[in-house]
Amino acid sequence: MVTLLLAIIYLAFISLGLPDSLLGSAWPTMYQEFGVPVSYAGVLSMIISLGTIVSSLQSDRMTRKLGTGKVMVISVAMTAAALFGFSISHSYWVLCLWAVPYGLGAGSVDASLNNYVALHFESRHMSWLHCMWGVGASAGPYIMSYALMGGQGWNMGYRYIAVLQVVLTAVLFLSLPLWKSQTDTSGATGNDMEAVGSVADNPLTLRQILAIPGAKEIMTAFFCYCALEQTAGLWASSYMVLKGGLSAQEAAGYASLFFVGITLGRAISGFLTMRFTDEQMIHLGQGIILAGIAALFLPFGRSVMIIGLVLIGLGCAPVYPCIIHSTPKHFGADKSQAVIGVQMASAYIGTCLMPPVFGWIANHISVALFPVFLLIILLLMIVMYEKLLRRRKTI
Repeated sequence: MVTLLLAIIYLAFISLGLPDSLLGSAWPTMYQEFGVPVSYAGVLSMIISLGTIVSSLQSDRMTRKLGTGKVMVISVAMTAAALFGFSISHSYWVLCLWAVPYGLGAGSVDASLNNYVALHFESRHMSWLHCMWGVGASAGPYIMSYALMGGQGWNMGYRYIAVLQVVLTAVLFLSLPLWKSQTDTSGATGNDMEAVGSVADNPLTLRQILAIPGAKEIMTAFFCYCALEQTAGLWASSYMVLKGGLSAQEAAGYASLFFVGITLGRAISGFLTMRFTDEQMIHLGQGIILAGIAALFLPFGRSVMIIGLVLIGLGCAPVYPCIIHSTPKHFGADKSQAVIGVQMASAYIGTCLMPPVFGWIANHISVALFPVFLLIILLLMIVMYEKLLRRRKTI
């Protein structure tokens, strides 16, 4: 039963990644069809992000009331409906309406499933599961490309993913009994662990969560990590073109190595967590990111610049899953769902705000400040994480 449920969770993480990269790959075709400026993709992305933030903050309430399995079924079904809505839309403003359930469906399932894995499974599975998210995020553009190159249009690309999400919804619905019978590595049953998140205690309010010692620090650290990852992923190509002198085609190919570094790094991290603790893995990741940023400062040409971006991706790999997995240890299983929900909201705020901030800096000052911007975010993340560790040790 445990193995079967784990396989379903791996499948769910692939599914979580599938829709995340669709908009970027389809938008060059979509905006021309709708007759809107290319910048309007930012509005859709913002609506999706806001919905995700709202549902992440509500994940504690939803999980306590319904349990992880039901939250997953409802959320994935909502995402499937939104993707199908995208596939039949012929107006930009209709897309904006469908973007609301698109975002709401993503936040709850992400926070709830991450908490479930943190409670029930070892750290290696958290790393490998987030590696599976990378597989899904990489597969999405290929499915969209298949639809576009086959002359079927971007609508069919969304429809293919919608069908996959419908199939997953059915699989998750059939798997609901497994969520009640799962046994974790510490010997606690699934019923015991479900009770942790659904007992008579009322869901924690945002004020109560922020009052937990260390909550503000981990929120800030998570904000910084996701801001760094998203900024690096979004602006790496522009930095290599404008600062490194590469062609746009070369830069696009080399920038993808950043994401390859994250995906491969998480596969490797799963094995390393068998020997090292979550804290050690986070410190290792931060050190590798620092080495990668340092390489960007060196005036040794494109090769060192590319190595720096790959190192930043490799360093990012263990940070996200290990912070999530260590949340029950730092804050207790009874509060982990609430804290993870707020962490996820902080993550989406970071990914939503900081890349545009650097865009303004690049436009009005210089794109050469890219490594400086990343370094400042990294140092703040390190300071906040160390403050969390010190604060939790005094309790």
